[in-house]
Amino acid sequence: MANRVVITGYGIVSSIGLNADEVLHSLMIGHSGIGEITRFETIHKGKLPIAEVRKSNEELLEIGRLQELKNYTRTALLGIVAAREAAEMACINEGRHIRKGLISATTVGGMDRSENFYPLFLENPSKGKLSEIIHHDCSDSTEKVAETLGALDFITTISTACSSSANSIMLASEMIKAGMLDLVIVGGTDAVTRFTLNGFNTLMILDRDGCRPFDENRAGLTIGEGAAFLVLESEELALKRGKIIHGLLSGYGNANDAYHQTASSPEGTGATLAMAKALEMNAIAPGSISYINVHGTGTKNNDLSEGVALQKIFGGNVPPFSSTKSFTGHTLAAAGAIEAVISLLSIKQNCIFPNLRWATQMKELYISPVATLVKDAGVEHVLSNSFGFGGNNSSLVFSKYNPR
Repeated sequence: MANRVVITGYGIVSSIGLNADEVLHSLMIGHSGIGEITRFETIHKGKLPIAEVRKSNEELLEIGRLQELKNYTRTALLGIVAAREAAEMACINEGRHIRKGLISATTVGGMDRSENFYPLFLENPSKGKLSEIIHHDCSDSTEKVAETLGALDFITTISTACSSSANSIMLASEMIKAGMLDLVIVGGTDAVTRFTLNGFNTLMILDRDGCRPFDENRAGLTIGEGAAFLVLESEELALKRGKIIHGLLSGYGNANDAYHQTASSPEGTGATLAMAKALEMNAIAPGSISYINVHGTGTKNNDLSEGVALQKIFGGNVPPFSSTKSFTGHTLAAAGAIEAVISLLSIKQNCIFPNLRWATQMKELYISPVATLVKDAGVEHVLSNSFGFGGNNSSLVFSKYNPR
């Protein structure tokens, strides 16, 4: 495999941990981050659970080693914490003449600031401070992360709904393979906002008891927040820099079935195409996949569509699979990167993480998720799915690194 792209760093912050070690601990002991709303006031408090990062903006500011809060949205703060961990693990500022980039993803951007601005502004325009909303744009969080990382040769933002950070990873790999960049910090970040919660509640796809992916009695998803970033670089550069290689990005695919604005096609057309492309990239046989970190939102439509696609791709030999959104909630644009880090942890720890709250087999499928932690699982290749609104579906394959 020429021009191999490897992972030399990763960072993550979510409802189950403020760094990779904390997240791994929660995954190993089956601790979910889904719980009561505590961070903001809403009519849904006490009725709808979410997966919060249990730190205030002021605390995140301190963890991110920043000076003053006024210039940072919560989305940016979460991103900075995760990106710092990834960058420091990979020592991205060691060595000269390395062309570095940042590709970050988000969906709601600075909505946490904007939704607090407008009620005051509508009541009395003189009370609304324009400084509260100039950070609303999705690119703002990317720029804030970039400022903390030092000199970069390229930065951009991707927003393709729930597949956003998976697509960021794909773009980064393509740029490295094309010789445009040597090293890319890539991932995504999103904060829970009233806007997000109200929007998904209007769609009537939130589970009041916490998401139950792939369960017959599933009633919807659970909104979460968080961020994750990976450091991708060419294998040649990583070896030259003498860095620990944590895994290999060995395949990826994107497809859009354009079936519906929010729903997946019942036949799983886009999901099937995305997974097939990811496997075909480097001729990875379906039987070589050790574990699938499914998109698994817990909605009636998504889980059935993805399940049908899994059965099409793998036939009667679907590998062990689970949805770690049962731990983290659905973190929107950050989901692909968060689950990419979890996929790497699965490879490094040689285990398969459970699908929490699963109890009853879906009638339409003959497959069911892993419900308990599996140790010594022989994990070599992990397929990670991220399927977005509008049918923008992406699949990534992460593999155990073996030197050539």
